[in-house]
Amino acid sequence: MQVKKKLLDLVRDKIRFKHYSYSTERTYVHWIKHYILFHHKKHPIEMGKTEIESYLTKLATKDKVSPTTQNQAFSAILFLYKEVLGVDMSKWDIQALRAQERKHIPVVLTKDEVTIVLQSIPAEYSLLVYLMYGCGLRMSEVLNLRIKDIDFGFDKIYIWDSKSLKDRTIPLPQKLKAKLLEKVEVTSLLHEQDLKDGYGCVYIPYALGKKNPNSKYDIKWQYLFPMKNISTDPRSKERRRHHVMPQTLGRNIKNSAKKAKLNKRITSHIFRHSYATHLLQAGIDLRSIQELLGHKSVETTMIYTHVVSEMNKAKVISPLDF
Repeated sequence: MQVKKKLLDLVRDKIRFKHYSYSTERTYVHWIKHYILFHHKKHPIEMGKTEIESYLTKLATKDKVSPTTQNQAFSAILFLYKEVLGVDMSKWDIQALRAQERKHIPVVLTKDEVTIVLQSIPAEYSLLVYLMYGCGLRMSEVLNLRIKDIDFGFDKIYIWDSKSLKDRTIPLPQKLKAKLLEKVEVTSLLHEQDLKDGYGCVYIPYALGKKNPNSKYDIKWQYLFPMKNISTDPRSKERRRHHVMPQTLGRNIKNSAKKAKLNKRITSHIFRHSYATHLLQAGIDLRSIQELLGHKSVETTMIYTHVVSEMNKAKVISPLDF
C-alpha cells in the first residue's frame, strides 16, 4: 500500500524537481508552513484569494515585515498553489495591503576603501572577495564557482544558472589569474586526498549525476572554494565536501570591515555595487554593465547612475566655502 505524502514533502519534491537551491527550499517551506498555521492548519486547497490576502496584509500591518520579505512569502504561496496544487490563480487578482517599498541608493566604497577592506580580509577568504569586487559577483555566484568555470585560455569566468537561471560570462581579471591558477592547484591536491580517504564526491546539478554517475568525482566539477571539512548533505545525507558557507564568508567580511574602521555598513553586496559604480565612472556603458551583472532589465542597473549623480553632487561647493 502506497503511503500518501504530506503536503510539505510534496513541496520539497517539486522544488527539487525544478532544481531550486536548498536555501530556497527552506525559505519556501517556512512560509508555506507559516501560512497554514496562520489559518489554523486549514488545508491550502480549501483556501484561496481571501485567505492569501489576509495573510499578506497581516505580514505588512502586524508583523511589519519588509517588502522583500513579504514578496518572498507571496512567492512561496504562489509556488504552492501553481506548482504543487495545480490551482489556476489568474482570476484571483489578489489585493493585499503591501509593505511599503523604499528605493534606497546603494552604498558603495571608493577604490581606496575597497583596498583597505581587502587588505583586512583573512588570506583564505581574500580571493573570494577580490572576485566579488573584480567581477561584480553575488556571494552565491562566487561560492558556487566550479573549477571548470574558470577559462584561463580565453580569460573568462562562466556563471551558470544565476538569479533567474540566467547564464553569462565575465572577463577574468588579469591581476587574479595567477592567484586563481594557484587556487585550482590547491583545490586539486585537496580533492586527490579526499579520494584517497574515501570521499571526493561533490553535488552535481540536474540529471547529470544520473547520466554520468562518476561525474561527481571529476576534478572539474569540484567547487573552487571548498569547505575545510567534509559535511553531510541535508538532502541526500551523503558525506562530501561542499563550498565555503555564506555565513562564514559574511562573518569574515563583517569582521574585516570592523578592522578597517570604515564607517559604512559593509556587506558582501557592497562589492558588487562598487564594481558597477566604478565601471560607470570609468565610462563603461549601462547596457554592458547590465549584461555583466546579469540584470534582467536595464532599469535595475540604472540605480547606479543615481549613485554617480549623488557623487557628482558632492563636488558642488557650499556657499560657506565660496
